[in-house]
Amino acid sequence: MITGIWKGKINRQKVEVKIIRNGDSLTGTSYYYESSTNYRRYSIRGYFDQATNEAVWWDDQLLEEKAGRFTISTPGKMPLLSRADFNCPGDGRMMLDGNAVQKEKENDRKGDLHLDKDDQPLFPDEWDYIIDNYTTGANDPELIDSIRGLSQRAIAAPVPEPVIAVTPPRSTEKPVAITTPPGPAKEKPVVPEIKPQPLPPAPPPGIEDKFKNRQKQFIKEIQVEGDSIELRFYDNAEVDGDSISLFLNDRLLYQHIRLTASAWSVKLPVSDLMDSNELVMVAENMGSIPPNTSYMVAIVNGKRLEAYLASTEGSSAMIRLVKKPAPLHQ
Repeated sequence: MITGIWKGKINRQKVEVKIIRNGDSLTGTSYYYESSTNYRRYSIRGYFDQATNEAVWWDDQLLEEKAGRFTISTPGKMPLLSRADFNCPGDGRMMLDGNAVQKEKENDRKGDLHLDKDDQPLFPDEWDYIIDNYTTGANDPELIDSIRGLSQRAIAAPVPEPVIAVTPPRSTEKPVAITTPPGPAKEKPVVPEIKPQPLPPAPPPGIEDKFKNRQKQFIKEIQVEGDSIELRFYDNAEVDGDSISLFLNDRLLYQHIRLTASAWSVKLPVSDLMDSNELVMVAENMGSIPPNTSYMVAIVNGKRLEAYLASTEGSSAMIRLVKKPAPLHQ
């Protein structure tokens, strides 16, 4: 997931970079800063090489410049070209490591780059919606392009210098009438037609809306017993970016579960379950190969039970978990 908020240092400057992947291309914004009142913001462009896990981006256009009253440093004075390797050392940590150079001087000495992925932005802006909802529909290329256009239209127009009117001293001499011969008639200036800019498309439906609006397809009933039940989820077919959410008895249990060849697992205490429970798998996206399919393994009291779940834009897969009746005492 190269898409997200990245914080750290580029060429010894503090920076927050918001990277959004759009196919093989990268877009977003970069903030070089000393504080919240002293920073420069650029739009960025670039690309992601999936074969080598290398991200390349450059500061494209200066969007905003802000300086405090007593600051003398100039973060982000020169736009940079950055190259970094995307790696995940474990424990959920994601990093970008590489180097950067002035965009117009690629043969100069390169500076170090180290960024860590983070959840909370220091500089909120229009890209936060795309990042927060990327796996639930905001990865749509048209929506990303509209936000990029909105971002670049936010460049502040230059403020004209004030015109100071000077009143000349009053003269005591009688004014002389000057007659100016008539010249050619002036043509009316042509006023260009200003077309209204289209509004960005409405945000896509959230996961709660998808759960309510999609039909539940019953797949299997599983009897549960013992202290807990463990559920393991895998991508059923080719790993293609499928992402799901789980609802238990009409309440959101987990979301943004990325299905891979490795298991994503959770344990549910049996004591917390009702006699009959509905576990619903809702597709957050369709991956690159629709529909969204997962292979579920339930471990119940040492027994292994399997189920194949499929979710589409119109339906969600439902498993019924039923407590096994306690034996009657003689």
